[in-house]
Amino acid sequence: MSNSKENFTHGADMPLPGARLHARGLLQALGAEIPLVAAPMAGGPSTPQLVVAAARAGGLGFLAGGYKTAGQLAEQISEVRRLTSRFGVNLFVPNAVPVERAAFIAYCGLLGELAAKYGVDLGNAEPAEDDDNWDTKIAVLVGDPVPVVSFTFGLPTRDVVHRLQEAGSLVMQTVTNAAEARQAVSVGVDGLIVQGSLAGGHSGTFTPDAPIRDTPLVQLLADVRAQTELPIWAAGGLSTPRAVREALAAGAEAAVVGTVLLRSEESGASATYKAALADPARTGTVMTTAFSGRPARALRNEFVERFHAVAPLGYPALHHLTSPIRKAAAAAGDQENINIWAGAGYRDASNESASVILRRLGGR
Repeated sequence: MSNSKENFTHGADMPLPGARLHARGLLQALGAEIPLVAAPMAGGPSTPQLVVAAARAGGLGFLAGGYKTAGQLAEQISEVRRLTSRFGVNLFVPNAVPVERAAFIAYCGLLGELAAKYGVDLGNAEPAEDDDNWDTKIAVLVGDPVPVVSFTFGLPTRDVVHRLQEAGSLVMQTVTNAAEARQAVSVGVDGLIVQGSLAGGHSGTFTPDAPIRDTPLVQLLADVRAQTELPIWAAGGLSTPRAVREALAAGAEAAVVGTVLLRSEESGASATYKAALADPARTGTVMTTAFSGRPARALRNEFVERFHAVAPLGYPALHHLTSPIRKAAAAAGDQENINIWAGAGYRDASNESASVILRRLGGR
């Protein structure tokens, strides 16, 4: 696959409401028809079926490599490849936030009653630090290349980027501000995914111990465009045709959407999660570290209300600590004690096929 960027264009006049949107730049080179990308959503939602549905809609979908073993990721790549050649894989770049042991033990104590409710023993819990099988997943992607590889949470080395490009993959980097964009350019990536603060789930910030700035996405796109001519895909709160068109008019080649697909037929989100997203009583989101020790946007529930103000930073230690509680709550239908990752457009999520949703966003 050619990695040439000479013919990729940026920016456009605001597409007319209801107009059919067409893929440009990188997506067009990959064979896409519409400028829509199904975001990688780790932990279950981004199933192979969702990725295939995105391709069938004329867009592109990402498998989420986070929290999987290299073997599980390889199996999902094979499953998707049997049905489409247009897809991507996202990986978490190791960027640990070490937790202070005293703070970790204190948080275990605060979680104790809830953990006991679900039969989870936190008595001997220790901070678990890992790199999410980074080296073995890179080896999988170099040995069995996919069309696009994207990174989030941190920046891969220039060597990793080059190895993937030499294998035939385009490389995209998630950034949340202009400084991160400059860093990404320096390691030779092919394009940027500019993520605004209204995105659901984890922020891709390189500095999770610093406050997340609430810069409007259109302004953020302008800030990044001032730093580079690389192709840009926009992400964060894009859940309506109008929002998609505004992002394209602001200079993005494509819109990356996630929350709006969470209730879709192909989504692997749990029934409890989907029901919570549809609950009209839930009226707001918050950026919190309570579930994973890393900033992530979620709908408010009892877990957030109890632990948002007292949760320490500490990723992936807090993710591993709370994971069994959250899984047990989901299995029990308990919406109040799961991580309801959701962006600003969560009200627009619907229980249709992801293909229908994406084509509607693209004016089809």
